[in-house]
Amino acid sequence: STMSLSEAEVQSARGAWEKIYVDAEDNGTAVLVRMFTEHPDTRSYFTHFKGMDSVEEMKQSDQVRGHGKKVFSAINDMVQHLDNSEAFLGIVTPLGKKHATQLKIDPKNFRFTLVVSFLFLVYIICDIILQLMEEKFGGDSKASFEKVTNEICTHLNNIYKEEGW
Repeated sequence: STMSLSEAEVQSARGAWEKIYVDAEDNGTAVLVRMFTEHPDTRSYFTHFKGMDSVEEMKQSDQVRGHGKKVFSAINDMVQHLDNSEAFLGIVTPLGKKHATQLKIDPKNFRFTLVVSFLFLVYIICDIILQLMEEKFGGDSKASFEKVTNEICTHLNNIYKEEGW
């Protein structure tokens, strides 16, 4: 499957992303903290974040900050390859497969809820990134990056189907 973004869309998406990626660790942390507070059930997927109750505690946590930065770095790699679907898929595919196979370790009766939940996590994270972009840089940034988050979610969805979920 090929990317559905034009050259102009790729450029404006990169411009929007660069503004938020400048503070990758802080913004990545903000996205995760917002996810954990607005969707508390998502915390159960991050066992090493258990026991953190306050927002302040989460914001200060090296583990949350590290994972926030990791999420932003992964998206940054994808953004750099928006104009090359082969390279883009070369990043998204192993990422999706890694999460798909890691989650397969869990008991069979949880299979359905887990796969929905992992994709749900991706959708939530993408949604919060778009919210943050809009809050910080306005609606145009959000609009130009929305196509990228759609691509990411679509490809991850396909990978999960291929992995037999």
